[in-house]
Amino acid sequence: MTQSFETLGLASELLQAIGDLGYIKPSEIQEKTIPFLLTQNRDFIGLAQTGTGKTAAFGLPLLQKIDTSLKHIQGLIVCPTRELCIQIMQDLQTYAKYLKGIHIVAVYGGANIQTQIKQVKQGANIVVATPGRLLDLIERKAISIDQIHTLVLDEADEMLNMGFKEDIDAILSQTNTNKKIWLFSATMPDEVRSITKNYMNQPYEVKISQKTETAPNITHRYYVCRATDKYAVLKRLLDYYPDIYAIVFVRTKVVAQEIAEKLIREGYNADALHGDLSQVMRDKTMNRFREKSLQILVATDVAARGLDIDNITHVINYDLPDEIETYIHRSGRTARAGKSGYCLSIITPPEERKIKSIKNLIKQNIHQFHIPQANEVIEQRFIHFFDTLKNLTYDESLISEYLPRIMKDVADLSREELIKRFSYLEFLQVLKYYQDAKDLSLHNIEHPEYESNKNSRFFINLGEKDGFDTIGLIKFVEKYTGIPKRTIKKVELYPAFSFFTLSQSLADTVIQGLEGITYKGRNVKIEYSTPKKQKNSVYGKKTEKMSKNTKNIKSNKVKLSKQDKKHTPSN
Repeated sequence: MTQSFETLGLASELLQAIGDLGYIKPSEIQEKTIPFLLTQNRDFIGLAQTGTGKTAAFGLPLLQKIDTSLKHIQGLIVCPTRELCIQIMQDLQTYAKYLKGIHIVAVYGGANIQTQIKQVKQGANIVVATPGRLLDLIERKAISIDQIHTLVLDEADEMLNMGFKEDIDAILSQTNTNKKIWLFSATMPDEVRSITKNYMNQPYEVKISQKTETAPNITHRYYVCRATDKYAVLKRLLDYYPDIYAIVFVRTKVVAQEIAEKLIREGYNADALHGDLSQVMRDKTMNRFREKSLQILVATDVAARGLDIDNITHVINYDLPDEIETYIHRSGRTARAGKSGYCLSIITPPEERKIKSIKNLIKQNIHQFHIPQANEVIEQRFIHFFDTLKNLTYDESLISEYLPRIMKDVADLSREELIKRFSYLEFLQVLKYYQDAKDLSLHNIEHPEYESNKNSRFFINLGEKDGFDTIGLIKFVEKYTGIPKRTIKKVELYPAFSFFTLSQSLADTVIQGLEGITYKGRNVKIEYSTPKKQKNSVYGKKTEKMSKNTKNIKSNKVKLSKQDKKHTPSN
């Protein structure tokens, strides 16, 4: 049974701080780690993947063990990247905000070393460091770690993958023999195991089972294209979602820089994040992204470690990762704090097998979607713009003095003509760009889920008597399924029920989203509007109920068209 943080033995100041953050129940790694580290003076191994709450698992006990009357460094945390180093420092500072006398310093390459030396000498009791910069400071005799009581090695497997084995050995040689080592790693390869054998004394080990599921509020989609069209598909997706706030993941630093530069040249609000950038540039890019003055971040996996940013709407896999765990880690960047989000993958035909493997392991559907056509992108942008315009709140006092002249100038234009001219002026560049845009989808690919050019008609037991009009029903479907309202077509309202049409590729999504929902005390029923055999659909059994629905429809004595009486899907 999951405990509360109050039962783990944490100090009241720490409980108050994590309460401010909205933490209610500890994660599995926190529940199994914190009480042990607080009460046992032993070496420790924590095996858990990124994103499971490891920072709080080691950070809270470490903070509680600090004796602020001592003036030397007591806790040392070593991690692989500058971004993670900064993130850990910020998290610890947040946890320690009600503790007096705690001074945490982050030291990492690429930043001013003299500033870091000054911060350490001001009385740091916890240092968070990357291996290279820490050794540099030790060689300069600017930092001493021979009196620490706790050494935390975070993301140990990643540090060794990045070639820090000799650095880790050198750091360990500078510490005293009485210290305790807390090692955290997602995996336990031979090199990590050798550290535990050579430097740790009978460590206690906690292993958290590998996470193979992504958050249920993430919608997973993939798009199949030719390798030469991948960049064009990326742009098409960015254009299709006007309010996108996204991380685009690529495999290498070179590709990250190339993609970002192309996007910038073409007017997108984008930038790159990778290991070859200076620390100043990386910090600047990350600050812009956090503040949302940057809309699209093109990043490698290593550079993106430690990112903890809310409200990211989309994760786009420009390159699929090599490991399934990395896909889970990437997708978890969106849909945080209970929000919904999208994980989109751009793949070539040979990569479909990999998508199937990912789907099997994460236990969620990853649906293939057609790449938006030019007219769909334009329509989406029009709808988004005029929705924004319609719901805009504004301060009339700022424009009132100019309105009489403007009203006079446009007085001879009809409402319709004014909208046409306004639309043409606003979207001229988009219209020109997509005027001769080609279809990027590979329609010849045989795939059981690839049905984007076919439509299905649906029956729903909600109608005018429930207070719905066409727009209201569309918004209802969109709210519970996440399906863009522009994709819901041919809505027909009747007193007790309605029909609407969707692409077959969205069939599972709409049924899963609306099943089990109640509206004004009634269970919502959503079904195909015609019995049809579906070899690959788990919903094939539902069609057996359609004869009953047909009788119910007839009993309402509503005059239907021949097409409705037959319940023939609109294709």
